Amino acid sequence: MGNLNLKVKNLFKEQVSEWDLAKKNYEDLKNVEIKSFSFGDFEIVVQFNPARIVSSGAKVDEKTIKERKCFLCKENLPPQQKGVDAGEYTVLVNPYPIFPEHFTIPRKEHIPQQIKSFFSDMLELAKSMDEFVVFYNGPKCGASAPDHLHFQAGTKNFLPLVNDYRKLKATYAEILEKGSHYNLYLFKNYLRTVYCIESDVSQVLSDQFNRLYEYFQKKLNCGANEEPMMNVVCLFENQKWTVFVFPRKAFRPWQYSAEATQQLMVSPATVEMSGIFITPVEEHFRRITRQDVVDILDQVSLK
Repeated sequence: MGNLNLKVKNLFKEQVSEWDLAKKNYEDLKNVEIKSFSFGDFEIVVQFNPARIVSSGAKVDEKTIKERKCFLCKENLPPQQKGVDAGEYTVLVNPYPIFPEHFTIPRKEHIPQQIKSFFSDMLELAKSMDEFVVFYNGPKCGASAPDHLHFQAGTKNFLPLVNDYRKLKATYAEILEKGSHYNLYLFKNYLRTVYCIESDVSQVLSDQFNRLYEYFQKKLNCGANEEPMMNVVCLFENQKWTVFVFPRKAFRPWQYSAEATQQLMVSPATVEMSGIFITPVEEHFRRITRQDVVDILDQVSLK
């Protein structure tokens, strides 16, 4: 796959200068309103981002998926959308961004969103795009295209999780296992459950991820071929991978479909689990409280 950093950066510059939709939404992103809630040693940021209504409000039921064209298949992409070849994948600029630089990485083949057989691809993408963070939304954990396998990537230091890990590892991360070429940690007192695997050997990392995967399958009583609900974040630096895994027990909180003044359109995906709550409705942005954040994370995170 080679190093993709320069190619995707050049793609980004080209798309935001020539594609009107991307240009507008990235310009608007520079002025999005944010607020943050402190939890002592870390914060949760809330972003008012109306362009994300496309994702936050996406219908992902089986009927809707069957009736619409897949927007990640090459033949259905907008004519202005260009991509960078990445082996079995194509790197695309996401026209509805959260990150200052935000990419979607669909597989060229139209297959369902699933990670177990393709986790090594995620590691390779993270290594090839090591100036970014690569992440995965499970088919029932925030993926707006559960019918088409894809990853995403974004500005590495944008997610609070990444900076929290560097800053709080000594006090918030409990080491569960220390093996040959890997360490397995569990974050404590962080509002949501986060496992972290560090390794400099991709096969070792894949083996440890598979162990976690099977553990979550049992805990959630999944079928043999059913993916346990999860979000995954991966980055590569200093010649090693760091993978964060968020096990999930629910797709959306009750507030998402509540009536009137109780509704908060927050659809937790990897970005929310990593410390940035996206609210596409201004009234909901104004109204969301620190306690709402605690409650939403408690509802969707597997303890």
